[in-house]
Amino acid sequence: MRILAIGINYAPDVIGVAKYNTELCESLAAMGHEVRIVTAPPYYPGWKITAGYDTIRYRRERLNNVEVIRAPIYVPFRPTGTRRLFHHASFLLSAALPALLAAFRWRPDIVFAIAPSLLSAPIGALAAKITGAASWLHIQDLEIDAAFELGMLPDKYHIRGVMHRLEKGILRSFDRVSTISSQMTQRLCQRGNSFDRMREIRNWVDTEVILPGSNRTRLRAELGLKSTDVVALYSGAMATKQGLELVIEAAANIRTRNSSLQFVLCGNGPAKAELVRMAEGAENVRFIDLQPADRLSELLCTADIHLLPQKTQVSDLVLPSKLAGMLASGRPIVAMAHPDTRLAQETEKAGLVVPAGDAKAFADAIVALAKDEPARTRLGAAARAQAEQRWDRSAVIRSIEAEFLSLTRERALAASHMTDAASRPYKVPARRSTNR
Repeated sequence: MRILAIGINYAPDVIGVAKYNTELCESLAAMGHEVRIVTAPPYYPGWKITAGYDTIRYRRERLNNVEVIRAPIYVPFRPTGTRRLFHHASFLLSAALPALLAAFRWRPDIVFAIAPSLLSAPIGALAAKITGAASWLHIQDLEIDAAFELGMLPDKYHIRGVMHRLEKGILRSFDRVSTISSQMTQRLCQRGNSFDRMREIRNWVDTEVILPGSNRTRLRAELGLKSTDVVALYSGAMATKQGLELVIEAAANIRTRNSSLQFVLCGNGPAKAELVRMAEGAENVRFIDLQPADRLSELLCTADIHLLPQKTQVSDLVLPSKLAGMLASGRPIVAMAHPDTRLAQETEKAGLVVPAGDAKAFADAIVALAKDEPARTRLGAAARAQAEQRWDRSAVIRSIEAEFLSLTRERALAASHMTDAASRPYKVPARRSTNR
């Protein structure tokens, strides 16, 4: 197949949606398909353009057999709700030209749009429609709901309802729509989207790269941690929706209860400076920057416990992509989630689940695991087994390839039927007699 992807995040960004966009495109290219992606310069999670790239020029490059077209984008220094809208709108405007040109000149078999950014997704639907390609929209976050629930956008003048109607129209313009959990699928269907066009495609992890290992890593020594310390790790973006202030609150709650329990927060993002300020004077909290991809397995194995905080408002709107790596590392997880969410269902056999937003319950669960090494070993083994059985990268991407092939064949068959119908001679129907 020829696959044209449109997504705002891509390598060399290494976390979040960029990781999955990159791995999907590179895997499909390795399977023998031709793959192009229209994307933005790398900027996430620090909201700062990576050295060697800029925000004002188009750029083409080839990364691991994928043709990458970079479109200019506005990147706000402080990404408020309104500024994020301008950020996504700038990508919509700049990505339209290269996406449509690629569609006309290259004639892809399928156009695959990834949200975020939902605002730029109509480019994919239009490119597919005017060239006869199949169209697919994949939704990683319910970004409209999250923006309103977190107060990033004010719900004035019925704006939320207008945006939901806009979302519904965008989804209906695609042949297929997928998202990463059954709960997110149900929410989209409740808004009137057709269930038969929906697919659930979970995120994945490369279980041959992320492997369980000793917690006595080089990174632990670099951080000045003792071999007897129990390390509770958060690794990922540091922004509003992650609720990382709950980790700082839990660390303060634990400080006098367990001196060997140490918290490591690894990542970058707009909330980091405030988190560092909140943790001033806390001897059991350390901050480090995002680690290179080749140290990811080492980082995850440095942990004895993985932390997955969540605010109450977004606990059923996202399924954090970092979960897969946590499971693959063979370490137990303490997660905040409502009982009926996919995050709770995925975590309950591989760790402990506490109510979203409850810092005290979070702290109590962390202390309980820190004191119980046999439980950590048992839950960690279950986490690894779950990653191998349900989150393996090659298996998930093979299923995506099969879905793409099925859709393109379906479109080709429909097109051939239309051609056959158009080529048949038109017969004037005989007039019905009015005689009785």
